[in-house]
Amino acid sequence: MTTESQQPTARSRENTRARLLDAAAQVFAEVGLGGASVETICERAGFTRGAFYSNFDSKDELFLELAGQFAGQQIAQVRGRVAELEKDPSFREEDDFASLTRVLDSLVQDRNGLMLHAEIRIRGMRDEAFGTALVEQEARLLDEIAAIIEDVVRVRRLPLRIDPRSAARLLVATWDAAATRAVLARTPDRERELDCVAEVARVAQLMIG
Repeated sequence: MTTESQQPTARSRENTRARLLDAAAQVFAEVGLGGASVETICERAGFTRGAFYSNFDSKDELFLELAGQFAGQQIAQVRGRVAELEKDPSFREEDDFASLTRVLDSLVQDRNGLMLHAEIRIRGMRDEAFGTALVEQEARLLDEIAAIIEDVVRVRRLPLRIDPRSAARLLVATWDAAATRAVLARTPDRERELDCVAEVARVAQLMIG
């Protein structure tokens, strides 16, 4: 049983880990996994190397936890947006896949978030075990999006040309490609968001008929 005296220590440790993870996310996005050092992460978080190594055995361990946290946040964001839509009376009145684009809109990230996502994927390509875990995480995300596609198709009685799972995969790939192009072109965040929504809407229309 945790005593009252132990609780502040536990909260302090959780806060330290959270600050290190936040700092690492920024540094990894800016200079990549290979270019990031423990010293830089500690300096950004405002801690010493001792604080780092009391929470993580290595930079790789921190990165793996950060990747898992990132995937969990994406799934939670999609689930949260779906829950919002289910309470929204306009959900059953929107045009075609407008509801779906509103779900994918929950995945919108700033430039640093997109850069971190790219670093996570690169690591997955180089590390077999990490890549396997990443595929499983992305599969869970696709499950969530496929479920909302099934709901939209059922409610609006749309003739979908492909199965919901394939539609989810194609729409997420479209979103990712549009977001990547926008980052490469240094497109402002709001404009990038609108471009991604427009790309997804165009592809969604091709699936109906």
